[in-house]
Amino acid sequence: MTTYVHDGDLPDGALQGAAFVAIDSETMGLRLGRDPLCVVQLSAGDGHAHLVKLNRDTYDAPNLKRLLTDPAVTKIFHFGRFDIAMFWLHLGVVTQPVYCTKIASKIARTYTDRHGLKDISRELLGIEMSKAQQSSDWGQAKLSDEQVAYAASDVLHLHALRERLQDMLTREGRDALAKACFEFLPHRAVLDVAGWEDVDIFAHA
Repeated sequence: MTTYVHDGDLPDGALQGAAFVAIDSETMGLRLGRDPLCVVQLSAGDGHAHLVKLNRDTYDAPNLKRLLTDPAVTKIFHFGRFDIAMFWLHLGVVTQPVYCTKIASKIARTYTDRHGLKDISRELLGIEMSKAQQSSDWGQAKLSDEQVAYAASDVLHLHALRERLQDMLTREGRDALAKACFEFLPHRAVLDVAGWEDVDIFAHA
C-alpha cells in the first residue's frame, strides 16, 4: 500500500478509469461556514490512497473538482452529507453521483444503532480502526506521519464496506430505498449550506 500526498490538487491522470472512488475530508472543525476544508483523501479501491492538501487561499483544484462531478464515477463516503456540503461551500461543486455507507448501514443494519465507520468496519470487515488523529490540527503546514496514516485508513476500506452493505440492502429488499436517499444526499448538503442544516424540511411543524 502506498499513500501519496499532493499539494493543491490531484495530479493529472490520478484515479483515472475508476468507476468507484472512496472519498473523505479533514477540516478544522465540524461547523459549516466557520471551519475550513483542509485535506481530501481518495482511493480507487486498489489499496493505495491519495491525500490532497488544499490551498486554502484559492481552493483551486480543477482535477479534484472534475472527479467530484464526473457522472461516470460514483463517490463513496461515510457520512457524505458533511463532506459534500464542505465541497460545495469551498470548492463550489455539487458532488454526484454518491454512495454513503452510513446511510446504507442505517437502512440495512436495523438491528443496531451503531453506524460509525469504526463500528461497521469492525463488524463487517473485522478491521479495527483508530480515531486518535481525528481531532488534530489538519491546517498545519506539514501533516504528520500519523495524520497521513489516519487519513488514508478512512478511505482504504470503503469499497469493501460498500460491497458488504449493498449485499445486505439487496437481501432485505431495501436497495431502491437506499438509492433514492443517495440521489437526494447532494441536495440535502446544499440545503445545509443554505441554512437548513438543523431543519427537518419534511416535518409537519
